[in-house]
Amino acid sequence: MPRIAGVDVPNNKPVWIALTYIQGIGRYFAHEILKEAQIDETLKAKDLSEEEITKIAGILARSYVIEGQLRRTVSQNISRLKDIACYRGIRHRRGLPVRGQSTKCNARTRKGPKKTVAGKKGVKEMR
Repeated sequence: MPRIAGVDVPNNKPVWIALTYIQGIGRYFAHEILKEAQIDETLKAKDLSEEEITKIAGILARSYVIEGQLRRTVSQNISRLKDIACYRGIRHRRGLPVRGQSTKCNARTRKGPKKTVAGKKGVKEMR
């Protein structure tokens, strides 16, 4: 398995797909990196030479924010929003959807499993 930017990319996939296993590199940037490095996109990852791997790693280090640095940047941005207590920061703090989604009947991914509220009485029992 070739190791690029601290990530073991899969052997049996084309290089452009293997590059998407690096966080921060999607399909578009994978094509752009290979174009800049002048490497055939259909080539399998296991067929890359050491020279080609170092070329890709150099381009990634020079031009892209990836992996640990990207994760750190994103978490710093979220903590900044929490610190200034803006709307988005409060939603992050409470574990609710941040981007305007409805929470009345969905949002189970963010809110977690249902918590049944005890002591709720039905209409029939109130008479």
